[in-house]
Amino acid sequence: MAGTIAFRTGSASSGAAGRPAITEPAPVRWALIGVSLSFLGLFLLIPLAGVFVEAFRKGAGAFFAALRDPAALAAVKLTLLVAAIAVPVNCVFGLAASWAIAKFNFVGKNLLITLIDLPFAVSPVISGLIYILVYGLHGWLGPFLSAHDIEIIFAVPGIVLATLFVTFPFVAREVIPLMQVQGNDDEEAAITLGAGGLQTFFRVTLPNVKWAVLYGVILCNARAMGEFGAVSVVSGHIRGKTSTMPLHVEILYNEYNFVAAFAVASLLALLALATLALKSFVEWRSRRPFAEAPDAAVLEDLSHEH
Repeated sequence: MAGTIAFRTGSASSGAAGRPAITEPAPVRWALIGVSLSFLGLFLLIPLAGVFVEAFRKGAGAFFAALRDPAALAAVKLTLLVAAIAVPVNCVFGLAASWAIAKFNFVGKNLLITLIDLPFAVSPVISGLIYILVYGLHGWLGPFLSAHDIEIIFAVPGIVLATLFVTFPFVAREVIPLMQVQGNDDEEAAITLGAGGLQTFFRVTLPNVKWAVLYGVILCNARAMGEFGAVSVVSGHIRGKTSTMPLHVEILYNEYNFVAAFAVASLLALLALATLALKSFVEWRSRRPFAEAPDAAVLEDLSHEH
């Protein structure tokens, strides 16, 4: 074999050895690192740097002028509004679905798990078309909505619905495995001590999964702000009204206004980098020893309260 694999049990032997569990010859290691860095450079770092270069190609004045444009400001506000609605709703749904799936047995449990994964399998464009079929002018509910002057498609509610659909699995998919691994022992102990259902959830269950929830919220927010396919179908591309930041970039690019397009794209890239930094912090923080919920202390408090 090209290298040797050493199996160790316990942190003491691993720390004493001071070597990684898997060792490979230096040329193999450097080749793997080189391939990884080359791939990241060609397909991530260089294109990302190119966005900022093009955004400032005509100077900082043109860059900030593009961001101060009323249509660009409207796109930023709409993107933040949609994310501000979609993320909390999906957080509540994700927690409720995770709690039900991980803690209870009920008829249709496997169906619920399958439905949660549905947005991962369905194209965002198809999800947008589904909403047009239901809420469009000639859709199933179209005549009723039109008669009552309710706008869903080609309006903000349609964008929110489409974003909700493509983002609702993220919180649930982060929390469900952790809740299943933790089991029901803490909740059963809290109930034995006299805690009610909501008290058990907020004092025991939620602290145990708080970092998974935050991680899912970060991913959900990133997808909500960057979603293009489903939003493009239901928005109508009305400039200054139903164009989110990704749609505004497309509009500017199709108009050959490249500096403005890359300026808005660079703002999206900065939001993505900020999301990545926050995601890395959450991963680091969740691995720290004191990041775990103080189950014993909480249960002791509950015993004193009841």
